[in-house]
This record gives sequence, C-alpha cells and structure tokens, in this order.
Amino acid sequence: MSNVQLTIGDITSAPADAIVNAANEIMLGGGGVDGAIHRAAGPALLAACHEVEAVNGVRCPTGQARITRSGDLLARYVIHTVGPRYHVDARPEQLLGSAYHNSYRLALDNLCKSIAVPAISCGVYGYPLAEAALIARDVSTDPAYQALNITFYLFSQEIYDIWQEVFSRK
Repeated sequence: MSNVQLTIGDITSAPADAIVNAANEIMLGGGGVDGAIHRAAGPALLAACHEVEAVNGVRCPTGQARITRSGDLLARYVIHTVGPRYHVDARPEQLLGSAYHNSYRLALDNLCKSIAVPAISCGVYGYPLAEAALIARDVSTDPAYQALNITFYLFSQEIYDIWQEVFSRK
C-alpha cells in the first residue's frame, strides 16, 4: 500500500497532477469539497465544466468521472466524479467503487503520476465513513493503480482516524 497515503488537509492546495472533485451531476459547483475546489480554481474551472457535454443537464452521471483543466489550482487537472447518495441511490457500494475506479483510470489515461482524492460521498451524501473507507481502500490498492501515487485529503481528525483504522487492516 506504499502508493496510498492519508492526510488531513486542504485538497485544493495538493501538489498532485490531478485532484478528484466530489462533484454533483451538473458539474457547475456546489457545496463541500466541490464548492471549495471551484472557489480555489477560479472561473476557469467553471468555464471548463461548461465545455463538458450535458445530456438533460447531466454532465457526469453517478459513478462516472470527467476530466477538465484545473484553473488556478496547482494540479494540472480536476477529475470530477459523482458518488452515490447513500440512502437514495440503489447499490451505493457499487457506484462508489465505480467513482474511484473511473477517476483513477482517467488519471492514468492522462499520464498522471499523482492524484489527490477526497472521501467521496462522505459529506452531505451521507455515506458511512468506515464503509466508504473500505471501498476506497480496496479500489486504491488494486494492482492496476500501483503506478499512481494516491493521497487521500481528509477533512478532519475524526475522518482521518476512521480511515486510518480501516486502511491499516489490509
């Protein structure tokens, strides 16, 4: 698991090739991590999101990922992914796993060596922290992603402690 790290910090200042944005399906900003990334990136990120084709207003369906320029961030790219709403979406574990897989594949397809990732769906989407950490750990330690340095930027000591406990089990 040497390619996976956990830290408490501000994902918007991550020195990575790509930052994963826990976005909503319209990809035009929102609250939580999404809002923080859009604020830090400036208007160029919103303009890049507008360039992503929308079907019935949806630019990125739940479980999928899209990549854009990063605006004013240190990272070259923002990879937008939509995690499941825990008590709303069917099969949330499958959708959360897909959100991570699709984000990592996009990073590798765009020659990224490092990626900063939040705890997808763990804010207002209500995913239980330990369950989400287990899915994130299992996907992130898949041998297909060994070439990618993955750093989880976690919002608080509480989240970090739960994720650290889960990640140390493997």
